[in-house]
Amino acid sequence: MIGITATIPVEIITASGRKAVDLNNLFITAPDPEDLVERAERDGFAHNVCAWIKGIYAITLQMEFKQIIAVTGGDCSNTIALSEVLAAKGVEVLPFAFPLDRSREGLEVQMDRLRKALGASWEAVRRAKARLDGIRMSLRRLDELTYVENRVSGLENHQFLVSSSDFGGDPESFQKDLDKFISKAEKRPPFREVIRLGYLGVPPIFSGFYELIEALDARVVYNEVQRQFSMPDRKADIVDQYLSYTYPYAVEGRLWDIRKAIHERNLDGLIHYTQTFCYRQIYDILLRENLPVPILTLEGDRPGPLDSRTSLRIETFIQMLKDQK
Repeated sequence: MIGITATIPVEIITASGRKAVDLNNLFITAPDPEDLVERAERDGFAHNVCAWIKGIYAITLQMEFKQIIAVTGGDCSNTIALSEVLAAKGVEVLPFAFPLDRSREGLEVQMDRLRKALGASWEAVRRAKARLDGIRMSLRRLDELTYVENRVSGLENHQFLVSSSDFGGDPESFQKDLDKFISKAEKRPPFREVIRLGYLGVPPIFSGFYELIEALDARVVYNEVQRQFSMPDRKADIVDQYLSYTYPYAVEGRLWDIRKAIHERNLDGLIHYTQTFCYRQIYDILLRENLPVPILTLEGDRPGPLDSRTSLRIETFIQMLKDQK
């Protein structure tokens, strides 16, 4: 297995005969993710370092990963220092950087460097892409069942899409579980919530978020970044595929994708999640200035259940949207 700190061209890992494991997913689904954060702090990580970084550090050591791929461009800048700390502890770290200018040439250089480091041929990468594209077609069907046919909950949508960064470390098993779920979901009666929401930003670190929303007669029908993990804009060429991935580049691509979702999915409002101590909090300014529906901004710090203050803010926001309708 090879750990990844964020979504990368997973086809290259698959083509090399290795299994990709998203360290974020491994951290947040651990039996006690808070304990992992505390372990990192005992090892010297400051309180004002993002909990996701601490979790990645601790789970990498706990699971004894020998090799990881660190996304040093287009994701968290703290990953650079994290990489050096892990390398000092004997972990082999391969860097991967999405080009800031979103250039095809720059991305191709990064992908070719990673391909050579893992010993994969371009032909094997193309075969891996064709194999994974079949799973991504099923994920698009899952998304349609969420916002068109209204038979999938926001949490279910989140869980499958967020796992598409690494396909659970086992693409074959992931495909079987996904197809089985879709088959069941297609037979469900549709949801009939009053309020339709979009979720923006990185996946939430707290639990109980989607469940609370659905208890308030609302539903998330658009998970922005999780959906991007699934590579929804199908491209024949792998470089084009990861150029269309909005998250690592400038905010303009995200704004285009969100505006499209507001129209296609008939969204009443948006919830923008920001992680404490993350530079991406600043993007909230641009989202508010450029999007045409109400936005509630939430901040999360450490793993655990929703706190009462955040729950009250969500309840108030949804009630406001109901009053407007």
